[in-house]
Amino acid sequence: MKVVLPSPKRLFLGLLALATLSVAACSTLERKSAVPPELRRSTSVLGIPNARFFRDQPEQMTAEQKKQLLREARYLHVPPGGEMPTAYLLSLSGGGDDGAFGAGLLVGWTAHGDRPKFKLVTGVSTGGLISPFAFLGSEYDAALTDVFTNIVQSDIFTKRFVTAALTDDAMADTAPLYGTISKHVDGHMMARIAEEYGKGRVLLIQTTDLDAGYPVIWNIGAIAEVGTPEALNLIRHIMLASASIPAAFPPVMFDVDAGGGAYQEMHVDGGASSQAFLIPTSVDPRLARAEAGHRRNTDAFIIRNSRLTTEWTDTERRTLSVAGKGVTTMINYSGISDFYRMYLETLRAKAGFNLAYIEPDFKAPHPSDFDQPYMRALYHYAYEKAAHGYPWMHAPPGFKPGEN
Repeated sequence: MKVVLPSPKRLFLGLLALATLSVAACSTLERKSAVPPELRRSTSVLGIPNARFFRDQPEQMTAEQKKQLLREARYLHVPPGGEMPTAYLLSLSGGGDDGAFGAGLLVGWTAHGDRPKFKLVTGVSTGGLISPFAFLGSEYDAALTDVFTNIVQSDIFTKRFVTAALTDDAMADTAPLYGTISKHVDGHMMARIAEEYGKGRVLLIQTTDLDAGYPVIWNIGAIAEVGTPEALNLIRHIMLASASIPAAFPPVMFDVDAGGGAYQEMHVDGGASSQAFLIPTSVDPRLARAEAGHRRNTDAFIIRNSRLTTEWTDTERRTLSVAGKGVTTMINYSGISDFYRMYLETLRAKAGFNLAYIEPDFKAPHPSDFDQPYMRALYHYAYEKAAHGYPWMHAPPGFKPGEN
């Protein structure tokens, strides 16, 4: 997601006004106790044992991978030791309104006629918003198109007064985004996700636990399988959290149980940890296949909802302008590092690598975040490329395919 910051003038006026407020107005917003570090690994959400994973617990993800591989084999009637069909993996990165690129590419891919059914879909930030639609396939193409071509800024957030920088938890209110998510992520979608999870397919969305400063990978299929209103509410809030830019958008609070006590975690944009992922580097997918006794080929597709460079700006010599451009640049190059890491992961797993990103030939004006004409132009740009057969890169820039 992109960072939304107030202008220096607005911040100055807000701070001036804030100076006249009472000390009580600056009191800390209430929350339950954060999870103590020693209990982080033993937390429970809705009592679902495999609702989420931490990167420093690879054995849990390996066990889940093996479980889903066996489920898939049963569904496909593949006997023990038999060869499974090619596993197609999809990673969807962050990128704010540039998520229109990933949406257009997926729908154009459908039109081309060779879009696969993905064994694994992962999403971060705007990629997390796209991921349930991508996971369920072409039956949700119309809804995905609607989300990324018909929304406007007011469907995502409403700005707060600039004093929110010191008196509140963010500069904007994302109640509109939660409403947009809830419009599409309903009981029927949850049931469909659960159905596909039962066939051995996996949908993962990443958030960042701000208290722990650690990424959390949520197992959406396992949550959907519970099928309760509480599970649906949790999925919606995970998607909201994954897209909640720190300071710009409010954090999302999750009630958890740990060690017999009730605590609360503060989660923000998954992009605070990484812009995209396939599987944590601590997890070797070959182990689960070996334990399950199955063989298969794997092909990974990474959709980067961004360019390889930051947009040129005549940056003002002011604190917020410098900070904003610096953070944007840092996020951009952090995201580039992510797909170099994923490339090495695919080499280790002997999997195919396919990369797409917004190329320099897309030149539509971008006057503001979530500008509808910009998003529509980007959606149709990606759609046309994919509908004619997307020219995937098979190695990151500077590498030859298969080179390490």
